[in-house]
Amino acid sequence: MNSIVKKVANKTALLFFVSVMIANAYAQVVLENPSQLKGIDVEEHLGESLPKDLEFTNEYGKAVKLGDYLDGKRPVLLTLAYYRCPMLCGLMLNGVCNSAKALDLVPAKDYQILTVSIDPRETAELAMAKKTRYVEQFGKSGIEQGWSFLVGSSENTKALADAVGFKYFYDAKRDEYAHPAVSYLIAPDGKIVRYLYGMDYKRFDLKMGLIEASQGKIGTTIDRIILSCFHYDAKEGSYVLFAQNLMRLGGFLIVIILATVVWRLFAQEHKKHVLKGEPSSDVNLN
Repeated sequence: MNSIVKKVANKTALLFFVSVMIANAYAQVVLENPSQLKGIDVEEHLGESLPKDLEFTNEYGKAVKLGDYLDGKRPVLLTLAYYRCPMLCGLMLNGVCNSAKALDLVPAKDYQILTVSIDPRETAELAMAKKTRYVEQFGKSGIEQGWSFLVGSSENTKALADAVGFKYFYDAKRDEYAHPAVSYLIAPDGKIVRYLYGMDYKRFDLKMGLIEASQGKIGTTIDRIILSCFHYDAKEGSYVLFAQNLMRLGGFLIVIILATVVWRLFAQEHKKHVLKGEPSSDVNLN
C-alpha cells in the first residue's frame, strides 16, 4: 500500500511541476509580449481542404508534397510543432505517441501520423532525430513508415498553418515559438474533419475520429456500429452517446435475434422429421 501511495504522490508531483513550468513560460510570454499573445489561437476550418501542392522536405532529406500523404485511402493525424521546442511540443508529441500507441489501428496500414515543423531553420537531420526518438518510444510495427516528420520554408509552413487555422508567433528575444496545443484529423482526400485540443487524447475519441475521418474504411464492423451510436460534441470535445441511434440499433438487433431464434426452431423441426424419415410438409427450407 505504501508503495502505491508513493507512486501516486510522485506522479502528482511530476504533473504539478510540469504544469508550473508551462504556466511560468506562458506567464513570461504574456508579460513580455502581451499584444503578440493575442495571435495564439485556433480558427477552425472544418470541412475545408488542405493545399496538396505545398512542398516540404521529409526526414530523409527527400522533397515531398503535402498531397503525397493524402492518398485517398488513409486518414492523417496532423500536428504542427517544432523540433527544438523546450517544452510544449515535446508534451504534445508525447501525447500523440501514447494515444496512438494505445489504439488497435496500425500506422501506415490504417492511418498516418504527420508532423510538420513551423520553424523554417530546422533541418531534415533534426526531423530524423525526432523521428528516431518516437519510433523507439512507440515500439510497435508500422510506426517507422506511418509517422513522417517534415521541414519546410516559412512560406509553405505558414500556408499550411493558415489552412488549418493554427495561429502562432516567433518570440525573437526567447528564440521560441508560442503556439496552441492542437492536432488535426484529416480525411484521405485532404478535408479537415476534427480538431483535437490539449496534449493527450482519449483513446475512444481518437479511434472514433480516425474511423469517421476514413468514412468507415478502417476499423472493424463493430467499430463502425459503435460510431453510429455516437456523435461528436464540439462543446465537450468528445464523442457522446446519441440515444436515438442507440434505440434504432437496439431495435435492429432485436429483429436479428428474433429472426435467428425462429430460423433455428424451424431448422430443429426439419431435422427431427428427417431423422424419423417423415416428410415435412409444414417446413420447407429449400
